[in-house]
Amino acid sequence: MSKKITAAICAAVMALCAAVPAYAEAADASVKGDINGDTEVNVTDVTKLAAHVKSIRALQGAEIERADLNGDGDVNVTDLTMLAAHVKGIRSLDGKYIYDTKAEKVLAEMTLHQKICQMFLVTPESLTGYGQVTQADSVLDKGLENYPVSGIILFDYNLVSKDQTRGFISTGQQYNSKHSSVPLFFAVDEEGGTVARCAKKLGTTSFYNMYNYRYQGTQTAYNNAWTIANDIASLGFNLDFAPVADTWSNPNNTVIGWRAYSDNFSDAATLVASAVKGFNDGGVACTLKHWPGHGDTATDSHVGMACSYKTMEQLEKQEFLAFESGIEAGADMVMVGHITMTNIDNTPASISPVMVNDELRGKLGYDGVVVTDALGMGAVANYYDSATLAVKCVQAGDDLLLMPADLPLAVKGLEDAVANGTISEERIDKSVMRILSLKEKRGILK
Repeated sequence: MSKKITAAICAAVMALCAAVPAYAEAADASVKGDINGDTEVNVTDVTKLAAHVKSIRALQGAEIERADLNGDGDVNVTDLTMLAAHVKGIRSLDGKYIYDTKAEKVLAEMTLHQKICQMFLVTPESLTGYGQVTQADSVLDKGLENYPVSGIILFDYNLVSKDQTRGFISTGQQYNSKHSSVPLFFAVDEEGGTVARCAKKLGTTSFYNMYNYRYQGTQTAYNNAWTIANDIASLGFNLDFAPVADTWSNPNNTVIGWRAYSDNFSDAATLVASAVKGFNDGGVACTLKHWPGHGDTATDSHVGMACSYKTMEQLEKQEFLAFESGIEAGADMVMVGHITMTNIDNTPASISPVMVNDELRGKLGYDGVVVTDALGMGAVANYYDSATLAVKCVQAGDDLLLMPADLPLAVKGLEDAVANGTISEERIDKSVMRILSLKEKRGILK
């Protein structure tokens, strides 16, 4: 290696360590990397090694032994690079990466299949092939082995009693732990009022639709959300697909209607922010839904195409307000609806790079988990197979894909997309990192 190249590498390594706090590590005189024998491996040792490699000042005696980090009998730029990475906290001297968070460490150890599966949240039926699942059994165990998904959502037909629900969730987590180091989200749609699986089947606290409380202020919005969260957390759920951040601005809208917190954009923003705080304090992750606003559509996206005719300017001044306030209040997820924006790109928002990457992430600055609405809904499932739809969702900027019609096909679609270069593994990593970071934040990933 020429002296010019060696000098350039040394300069780069020294720049890497510049202004980096010393990475102290107790040692004795024989510890590798502790070149000057002061029981610490830090920038001073990097400086001495760099001077040796640049032929400015040679190491002597035991210093040489301690500086030969890779044990090849030579002290050179390779050893300097290893030591600099160690001091900066990137990689330990034995070659193992040093991570700032549990999420980073887990991600680094996952296979591509595990990472892609972590991007799906599904029903227990999609893992077992059963028509209805009310208990975690060996078939669910096998399903989790084959597809170590991010989470499971339960509906009213999965719930029999409080004890049965707690047992289901507990056993499901135990099965998952055999196959994955990442605990599951257990999710439910518990908004209060019309959409309240646990209240209706298990007798948790019952509420009217949130629209009924629109004049009772922020404290009521907070209290209602806190109670819902506390109730479902006691059953083992750690994720709620609530609150509704849609504003009921179209009287003909039936899919949202009284589920909304208000028919006034400003009031909805204030109440939704309080609800987010209530859900967070109550002990579950919460989700703003349905971006970019389902309250103005006249049709139901569960059945077929649902359109919004708002312009971007109208959305920014109206529908976006409750999402902005909810994000600022600390919402854990934003759910993207299958709402076709006819005056923007004529594409369902869930597969629209404009609505997810440009608006939600770009303009609103949201870098948390983006979850799709259920991918088996007619608004998208009527037009795309599960593989194609999964790829389009990821290309749009979604992280967590909810309830694909065909889980194996959706997983294979993403694996094939990575293999053929349509989607990079780095793009997959970004989504999985967001998911793992949320699980770590919520105490799910420990």
